[in-house]
Amino acid sequence: MYKAHFGLREPPFGITPDTSFAYECTSHQEALNTLLVAVKNGEGFIKITGEVGTGKTLLCRRFLATLDQHFISAYIPNPYLEPRTLLFALADELKLTLPREADQHQLLKGLSRALLHFAREGKAVVLCLDEAQAMPTETLEAMRLLTNLETEKRKLLQVVLFGQPELDHKLDQDAVRQLRQRITFQYRLTALGRDEVDHYLAHRLRVAGYKGNRLFTRPAVKAVHSVSRGVPRLINIIAHKSLLLAFGEGLQQVLPRHVRGAAADTPAVRARRPWWWLGFAMLMVSAGGIGWVLLK
Repeated sequence: MYKAHFGLREPPFGITPDTSFAYECTSHQEALNTLLVAVKNGEGFIKITGEVGTGKTLLCRRFLATLDQHFISAYIPNPYLEPRTLLFALADELKLTLPREADQHQLLKGLSRALLHFAREGKAVVLCLDEAQAMPTETLEAMRLLTNLETEKRKLLQVVLFGQPELDHKLDQDAVRQLRQRITFQYRLTALGRDEVDHYLAHRLRVAGYKGNRLFTRPAVKAVHSVSRGVPRLINIIAHKSLLLAFGEGLQQVLPRHVRGAAADTPAVRARRPWWWLGFAMLMVSAGGIGWVLLK
């Protein structure tokens, strides 16, 4: 709706992970470096945690895109599966054909043979499990058993667990203490600082084709950081709605009042000032035809 108004080729603040918009903030770059060092060292388990919206899935995609031809990668976005089903999912990712009537023991043997075959060809297999905090304890144990296979130099399967902080609580259980001891590399993603939010907004606008002067005023950037707490997903939602409000007023810049109005319309944002709702209502009147977009 506002692309032509601001001179954009595409919407700059979508919430779907898109590596073309990836911003190399300190936290993400350090996490990516940790992952690359870990897999090159042949470690068995690696753990990446972060709050909701801090970009774990985007980091996972960047990591997989960085791996060279010496690696075979597998990605399972939803590992909330019982052990046998997850093993079949891994087999599918590796393009293996295993009997559907096979039990867990037979599946482990089949996957082990395939991993040995890849190792003889000089390939290392990396499995990325997103939303790993949802994995049943029994499934985590099945993954540990599969990573038991190793040569004198390295593990034949490396597993990267991407999860919310609840993953740490799950790994604190005595039932998975053997797996916990095998996590040799880990990193915790953090939110963006205020200066990083400024650079983040400018970066995404530039990738989307914006060539004008500062679009988010400095006070507006400060407001974005305050209401989003530096969480990238919330930044995207707030920035998108702020652009809608500025467009509705026919302005070429986003002001703090637009950010406050966007925040008042976003349930995930904890509004700290009760009069934001009044300000938002007034903005809706001035925005006219776009009011229904924000209230939809």
